Amino acid sequence: MVSSWIVCSLLTAGLALIVLFLLRERCPYFFQDCAYMLRRFRLIIRMNKYRKSKPFYSIVDRFLDAASRHPSKVFIHFEGRAYSYGEVDKQSNKVARALQAEVRLQEGDSVALFLANEPSFVWTWLGLAKLGCPAALLNFNIRSKSLLHCFSCCGAKVLLTCPELQDAVEEILPTLKEQGIRVFILSDSCSVPDIVPLSVKISQASDEPLSPALRSNVNIRTTALYIYTSGTTGLPKAAIITHGRIWVAAFMLFSCGVNPEDIIYVNLPLYHSAGFLIGIIGAIDRGMTVILRRKFSASQFWDDCRKYNVTVMQYIGETLRFLCNTPKKDNEKNHKVRMAIGNGVRSDVWSEFLNRFGDIKVRELYAATEGNIGFINYTSKIGAVGRRNILQQFISPHALIKFDVQKEEPVRNSDGLCIKAATGETGLLVGKITQTSPFTGYAGSKHQTEKKLLRDVLQKGDLYFNTGDLLRFDEENFVYFEDRVGDTFRWKGENVATSEVADILSMAHCVLEANVYGVKVEGHEGRIGMAAITLKEGEDFDCSDTYKQVSNHLPAYARPRFIRIQPCLEMTGTFKMKKVKLVEEGFNPAHIEDQLYFLDTDKRTYVPLTEEIYRAISSREIKL
Repeated sequence: MVSSWIVCSLLTAGLALIVLFLLRERCPYFFQDCAYMLRRFRLIIRMNKYRKSKPFYSIVDRFLDAASRHPSKVFIHFEGRAYSYGEVDKQSNKVARALQAEVRLQEGDSVALFLANEPSFVWTWLGLAKLGCPAALLNFNIRSKSLLHCFSCCGAKVLLTCPELQDAVEEILPTLKEQGIRVFILSDSCSVPDIVPLSVKISQASDEPLSPALRSNVNIRTTALYIYTSGTTGLPKAAIITHGRIWVAAFMLFSCGVNPEDIIYVNLPLYHSAGFLIGIIGAIDRGMTVILRRKFSASQFWDDCRKYNVTVMQYIGETLRFLCNTPKKDNEKNHKVRMAIGNGVRSDVWSEFLNRFGDIKVRELYAATEGNIGFINYTSKIGAVGRRNILQQFISPHALIKFDVQKEEPVRNSDGLCIKAATGETGLLVGKITQTSPFTGYAGSKHQTEKKLLRDVLQKGDLYFNTGDLLRFDEENFVYFEDRVGDTFRWKGENVATSEVADILSMAHCVLEANVYGVKVEGHEGRIGMAAITLKEGEDFDCSDTYKQVSNHLPAYARPRFIRIQPCLEMTGTFKMKKVKLVEEGFNPAHIEDQLYFLDTDKRTYVPLTEEIYRAISSREIKL
C-alpha cells in the first residue's frame, strides 16, 4: 500500500516536471509572465481596497504608516546628510503649518513648486498633500514666457521657490504681482520686497501631526499634482495627475520586483514623473531609502552607488549612454546595483551597459505622464520596451492601429473605423478610456485635451487616448518602440524611423551622438533625412566610414542626405533631443554656421555641403 503511494507520488512528480519542462521549452517566458501577473493582481486588490476605504487611503497615509513603523529609517540621503522618515514627517508638518498661517491655504488650493532637486522639495510636497492641496511641479529649467505659461495653467495663487532660482522668478515678478500671486522663498531672508522668506517661519512652526480632516474630501479622482510635459514642440502642457494615478505610478517599483530593503538612486529631476512618481513616490510605497542628487553626473554615478550601497538605479533618455561614454575603470563592476528602471535606452547601449557594468536587470518601461496605457519589459529582453499579457489587456484595453505618417492621421476603413496593425507591423498605440484606465487631460487647455482623443476607433462611439507613439508588437508579445508621430517622416513613398537611423549613425567610430529628423526640400514631396551629430573627443568627421555605415545598414530612402556637425545637441531637462529648431533651420549653408555635409551618391561618400551644391539641389540639377 505504502509502496503504491510512493510510486504514484513519483509518477505525479515526474509528470509535473515533464509539464514544467515542456512549458519552459514552448513558452520560455511563462514563469516570468505568471510572476508578473501575480504581482499585478495583488496591486489590483490593493487599489480596490484603497478606493473603497473611508476615508480614502492616499499615498500620504502610506507615508505616515511608514514613518510610524520605522521613524528612524533613512528616507533620503542628500549631499552627506541623512533624513529619516520621522524627520521628513515632522518637517512636512512644519511646512504645512507655516503655509497655513501665511497664506490660509484650504483643501483644493493649488500651489506651484519651483524648486531644485533637494529634500525640501519632498517635504514641501508632503506638507501640501497633508492639507489636501495639489502641487504644480514646475520645470526648473524654464524661464520667462514658458514659466508664466506653466504657472497660469494650474490656477495657483502661491509660488514657492528657492534661492538658486530667485533670478528666474524676479524676471516674471511684475506679472505675478499684477495677477495677485504671492511668492515665497525657502530662505531666511530676501532683499526683494515682493518675495517673502519662509524658512524662519517654518523653523518656528509646530511639528505636531495635522488632522486628516484637513484633506477629508480627497478621493481617488481628486487632483494631486500637475506635471508638465517636456515641451519639445511648443509650450508645455500641465497633465492632471489624480491620487489614483499617483498610486498606479507608485506601484511601478513593486511591479518590477523592488523590495523595501533596496536602496534607490534618484538623480532625475523631481519635476518629472520618472524622478518624482516612480522614484520618490515609489520609494514611499515600498518604505525604501532614496539617494537623491541635484542632477545626473556620469563621472560620479558609480562612486555614489558604491558609497551608499545602491541596489536600484533609474535612467531616462540618454543617461545610460552617458555612463557608457565614461572612461573605463577596473572597478566598474564593483557595485551592488542589481536593477535599472527607466525608458529610452537603445539596444546597442543596453548591450554595452551590461558588458561594462555587470549583470544588471534592465527594466525598460513604456509610459507617458498623462497616458492611460503602459508596458514593462520584466524579462530584460534587450530592445523591447515592454511585454503584453492577458491581464493587462483586461485592465487597460489598448490597440495598435495603422497610421499614415504623411497625413499624420490613423488609416480608416469604409465604415470610418480604424484598422488594427498586423503582428510585426508598426502602428499607432491607443488606449481605451474607461473607468479603470481614465485620461484626465490637461489643466487649462480643453483644446490640447481634445487633440489627444480618438473617437470611433474599433467601434462607433468608443473613445481612446492617442499616445502619439508608433510601436510594434512581435509574435512573442514583446513591445518595441519605433518612433514618435511627427518624428517619423516619409521620403520616396517610404516611412523613415528617426530612432533607427540614429542607431546606425552611432555605429560610425567618429560619432558620439545623433539626432535625426526630416527636412523639406522645395519641389519634392515628403521630407528628406538629415542628422545633427556630435563627434567623439579628438575625432574629425569621417566621411567614408559614416557613409559605409549608412549604406551597409539602411535602405537608400532612409540614409541621411545631410549631416550637421554640432558641438553639443540641445536636449530637454529629461534628456530628450530637441528637433523643432533644427527642422526649421534646414540645410542652407548660407544660414548655418555649423559644418554641413551632403551624401554624394556618385562619389559614394559624404562631402562638404557648399553653397554651389545647395543651389544645384534647389534647382534640381542634383537629383535626390
